[in-house]
Amino acid sequence: MGERALRGTRLGATSYENDRNTDLAPRQEVSYTCPKGHHFEVPLAAEAEIPATWECRMCGATAVRMDGEQPESKKTKPPRTHWDMLLERRSIEDLEEVLNERLAVLRAQRRKSA
Repeated sequence: MGERALRGTRLGATSYENDRNTDLAPRQEVSYTCPKGHHFEVPLAAEAEIPATWECRMCGATAVRMDGEQPESKKTKPPRTHWDMLLERRSIEDLEEVLNERLAVLRAQRRKSA
């Protein structure tokens, strides 16, 4: 290539090679479907590990393979609520006692203002 072809370009910005005399890697088409009914295919290398899920190109939902191999569902812990964390620190009897104390304070304030 002449020196003029390289002038004014950034290094690595554009490849000046062509695809002639090159063999492409063998590929396979894997079909996916999303919960909203979109179907699409993804070209992957023949020796690549095929993922069980893929992001849908149309809506962004998680699509699964159409050939029947479903991903294994991971066991997750149920979310801990504020009530669960409170019960770890105090018993029901303690909570009832604190509630009665606070109600007494609020009732006393209400009597003073009325």
